[in-house]
Amino acid sequence: MPEFSSTVVSLFNSHTKRTAPDQGGLLTGKDPTAFNTADPLRIWIIQVGVIIMTTQLLSLGLKKIRQPRVIAEVIGGIFLGPSICGRIPGFSLHIFPKESIPYLSLVANIGLCLFLFLVGLEIDAAVIRKHARQSVTIAFAGMALPFGLGSALSIPIYHHFIDPSIKFTYFMLFTGVAYSITAFPVLCRILTELKLLDTNVGIIVLSAGVGNDIIGWTLLALSVALVNAGSGLTAVYILLTCVAFALFLLFIGKPVLLWLARQTGSIENGPTMLFMTITILVMFGSAFFTDVIGVHAIFGAFITGIIVPREGGLTIALTEKLEDMVAIIFLPLYFTLSGLSTNLGLLNNGITWAFTIAIISLAFFGKFTGCTIAARISGFPWRESSAIGALMSCKGLVELIVLNVGLSAGILSQRVFSMFVLEAVTLTFLTTPLVSALYPPHLRVRVSSTGETLVNVAGTEGAASDTKSREGDNDGLPQKTRFTVVLDKIEHLPGMMVLTQLIQPTLPKDAHDIKTGSGKTLPDPKDTPDIFIDALRLIELSDRTSAVMKSSAADALLQSDPLLGIFRMFGELHDLDISTSLSIVLYDDLAHSVADHAMNNASQLILLPWIPPSAPTLDPSETSGVTPRAAAYTPNPFDALFGSRTDKTASAIHSHFVRGVFSQSKTDVALFIDRGHAPGQARTAGSAQHIFLPFIGGPDDRLALDFVVQLCAKARITATVLRIMKREVNPSFEKPEAAHFDSQAADEVAANIQDHGLTITSTSGFPDTVYGQATTQTRLQSETADNVTWSRYALHSTQEPATPLTDALSRIKFLEVATPVPLHTAVQSASSQLQSLAERRSPRLLIVAGRSRRLAVENHQQELKKLMEEHGSVGNEVRKTVGDVATAFVVAGSNAGIVVIQAANVPLD
Repeated sequence: MPEFSSTVVSLFNSHTKRTAPDQGGLLTGKDPTAFNTADPLRIWIIQVGVIIMTTQLLSLGLKKIRQPRVIAEVIGGIFLGPSICGRIPGFSLHIFPKESIPYLSLVANIGLCLFLFLVGLEIDAAVIRKHARQSVTIAFAGMALPFGLGSALSIPIYHHFIDPSIKFTYFMLFTGVAYSITAFPVLCRILTELKLLDTNVGIIVLSAGVGNDIIGWTLLALSVALVNAGSGLTAVYILLTCVAFALFLLFIGKPVLLWLARQTGSIENGPTMLFMTITILVMFGSAFFTDVIGVHAIFGAFITGIIVPREGGLTIALTEKLEDMVAIIFLPLYFTLSGLSTNLGLLNNGITWAFTIAIISLAFFGKFTGCTIAARISGFPWRESSAIGALMSCKGLVELIVLNVGLSAGILSQRVFSMFVLEAVTLTFLTTPLVSALYPPHLRVRVSSTGETLVNVAGTEGAASDTKSREGDNDGLPQKTRFTVVLDKIEHLPGMMVLTQLIQPTLPKDAHDIKTGSGKTLPDPKDTPDIFIDALRLIELSDRTSAVMKSSAADALLQSDPLLGIFRMFGELHDLDISTSLSIVLYDDLAHSVADHAMNNASQLILLPWIPPSAPTLDPSETSGVTPRAAAYTPNPFDALFGSRTDKTASAIHSHFVRGVFSQSKTDVALFIDRGHAPGQARTAGSAQHIFLPFIGGPDDRLALDFVVQLCAKARITATVLRIMKREVNPSFEKPEAAHFDSQAADEVAANIQDHGLTITSTSGFPDTVYGQATTQTRLQSETADNVTWSRYALHSTQEPATPLTDALSRIKFLEVATPVPLHTAVQSASSQLQSLAERRSPRLLIVAGRSRRLAVENHQQELKKLMEEHGSVGNEVRKTVGDVATAFVVAGSNAGIVVIQAANVPLD
């Protein structure tokens, strides 16, 4: 000690005269693992490769049981150390020779300084101020009781295992600090992965953890100062110097960095090169200063992280610049050094294991009991109090840093160090399963950004059960009023704006205006239907520290996120009531998060976006009808996943996410695929749309029909609904020609179809799509439900008194057709309408189709295969994602927008 500065100086002074490096390599017969002080890079690269591969392999397995990465890094170090691999003859000699450890230690300590700088960036004093009373009580109780128990246990441990030359007060102080510390960085990740950040427990634990961390580092600084001081008076000088330096950074350095950030534009545009350079220089300069005065380099780095401005998400952007190298290379090196110093073989007798068990038990008892009782006194119920106690008992890497400081100072012996490392690993490992058992999801109470308690998961069923009762029945007009719009990329905004504008209701004809206090004339709110839209912003939680910081700063991100800001402004301009939410979860939990969010907010329809690839430009002469296979192929959204035309990764991720939402959601779902417009055709101005719905039957098609009727309540939206019934009427029939439903009268359509062996009727038929097992009962239920829904709209009398339903149905043309090839009929009918609209520069075409992946007996596999032979093939996963009918439009290269509807999994009406 001081380790950081002395290691740097010794490496420069120990080789004042260097010989020319030996250039002999593997081809000359040299051992590549032989350590050479003149060229230590070779062995260092080998060590880094072995360490990273070991920790990454372990983390893959431990991630499955939701354990933080630090567990893999520590266990990896123990595995590579004398406990396991060190027992292999020649392993330590060739991979970790003693002469190479100073070089490995130097790089590891540089990484440790960078890591403590990142920890300082994570700590936000505003979190403590929001919940100061409760968090301070819990933090104090969570340090006082463990410190007392650690100090008491240090007496027998000192007499059994510590050299008498070490002062007992030093050892007691280090033991108390190790017992009372909480691993704040690991705690943040556990809270995020368990989705506790927006709960009462998560908010208080995060606040208490920050206070605990600050006090813990202060005590550790005091401990190091006492150890490095020759006398008590010197320790006071060291501590006062450290405090004065910290105050200098907080009250002078912080405003200077804020001024520099504003002058360089780092707050608005992210950290510039100049700001990054000065910040890193300040960090290492502070580390050097605190090290040479006798504290430790990590304290200077930690304080520098605290003084970096928080404005504009600067700390998150700065973390993103540094975290990968620190997490991938530097930290594993540091914890491997801890593992190399940990020898579980020293725990070789009963008294040692008895003390080890006592250390683990008392460390957990002190933290858990102190924090639980403090939380209970603060007003939390026992379940939440126990969860707080379990979370605060997490040790992780912070205690390991404390232990390494004690080991390097000579206060801890190898045996005692190994005992405490085992305690830190055990308590960190137990945190996640213990919290999951004590505070299960159905008991969690969530809090909004304004502090208001939301519906907890236990009330989800109640919120969802009355969803249908909230669906307005405006004189028979189906009316969904609550929507969840999912956003995760800027490219999704145009499509979601289109669909949101479509569902925006229009004012009734007898609506009247009112004047506001400012003199503006606005529609009377009483005349406007209540439409509530919740924009859910999805951010994937990665292994990066910055992702965890975003989770902790979710309230600020709600206001600053550009996607939500644009969508909020869109809502204001269109008089829509839009609320915003943010969800930062693991990729595997994204779909589940969307489904849960929709249920908790009583949403009636989830709107999912899809990003289509750009379509190639075709000759206008080839745009009539369906594009032939020989022509240039219009890419579909799934080419990236199932073909070789575009990148596979993005489409693969999105496809799995969409399928996850479809499979897990208990709410109706609509997937919007913006297919653009016909090549060579300019987009028409305005919000007018024409909708084409192929109605084959099933719960999804019935929901799609209800959705189309609701959309047609707007004056600028029209629709054609074609009921397609499969009939084997002509064995030699291949496919029908396109029927121009939008430009021809109904009798001309009938004549066109009959020329190809088809029949068209004006009464309801009997589709052969049934649900569940193909029993007589389910078939009759299917046919009855389809016929009732069709009759309600198609046979609705236009002579009835004017109602919103009559007004909507007046814009819909209902047709029925029997055909042996329903997919060909649907595709060519849509193509005909698209061509007709393009010729007349009429409104854009939107195709609405039921997904029909669930409860559908009709098998379109053979006809879909024929379509792929004609237009180009896509993988089977496309059909699994969007269903047969939508796949037919995708395969045929339809240039219309597509909305794929799936009904919630509810009993058949």
